[in-house]
Amino acid sequence: MDKVLIVGVGPGLSASLARLAARQGMAVALAARKTQKLDALAKETKARVYACDAAEPAEVERLFGAVERDLGAPNWVVYNASARARGAVAELDPAEVKRSILISCFAGFLVGQQAARRMLQQGGGSIFFTGASASVKGYAQSASFAMGKFGLRGLAQSMARELAPKNIHVAHFVIDGGIERSGGDERAAARGKDGMLSPDAIAETYLHIHRQHRSAWTWEVELRPWVENF
Repeated sequence: MDKVLIVGVGPGLSASLARLAARQGMAVALAARKTQKLDALAKETKARVYACDAAEPAEVERLFGAVERDLGAPNWVVYNASARARGAVAELDPAEVKRSILISCFAGFLVGQQAARRMLQQGGGSIFFTGASASVKGYAQSASFAMGKFGLRGLAQSMARELAPKNIHVAHFVIDGGIERSGGDERAAARGKDGMLSPDAIAETYLHIHRQHRSAWTWEVELRPWVENF
């Protein structure tokens, strides 16, 4: 049975991934800094919930140890956390920028490292990183996000080249566009039909990549609605 660990869980893509994995009969583990918000999702998906600041090495190590004890070592790990400090580069608070880079990039390394250690022992698995259009192009007044996402993409590419020969599938997902919020989203009407990314549709793509045959693995996928320019 597949065991999936999703790190950086919120109400959008991560929740859709958890529901899809549960419907597929997988054991699900959810990790976030604040776990109270996950009570309903955990009940719905029968998931285990773990508190973790993914930018702290000791907490990430404890997370993987706890998941391994409770469910067994995960063979599918998804890193979804990110942060940004918005503003003109001349006015940004360096402490906020540092925190953004730690969460968007360094924490991805910590999660990927712990996942890789276990998957090397298991003989395989999937490690996925959620990026953004900022992974490939920097926008004005978004320097911290671009730095973090560029770094995460570089991490994923390096890991993919290193670990693919060892039967570990590393993939990076460029999410280019707004993800529609559950329960109605006022932005959707302005963008037209299918003008925002459906989190359920994104989750289906993640599952497909996880199940790809090794002879035709994908290391990067771009997902965007028709309204986005690229």
